[in-house]
Amino acid sequence: MPAKTTFHELGHVLLGHTGESVSDGANLPRNLREVEAECVALLCTESLGLDGAEYCRGYVQHWLRGERIPEASASRIFKVADQIIRAGRAA
Repeated sequence: MPAKTTFHELGHVLLGHTGESVSDGANLPRNLREVEAECVALLCTESLGLDGAEYCRGYVQHWLRGERIPEASASRIFKVADQIIRAGRAA
């Protein structure tokens, strides 16, 4: 699933996970960074009709460990997924 993996890794970069903290300055544990990046991949693959959504759901559930996605994370996820999709449509 190269497209899904690309969206996931691009999500990490655009979410600011590549430094010591996310772009808004909040320190996130690894599980939440993985959830955010994989949710970006899920939204992108679903929006574009690509394979990988089922895998994304399982990956997110694994990393969430029964917890809920925080509101701040949800906001970042939607913002970055929208940014990726818009960039692809503009090309």
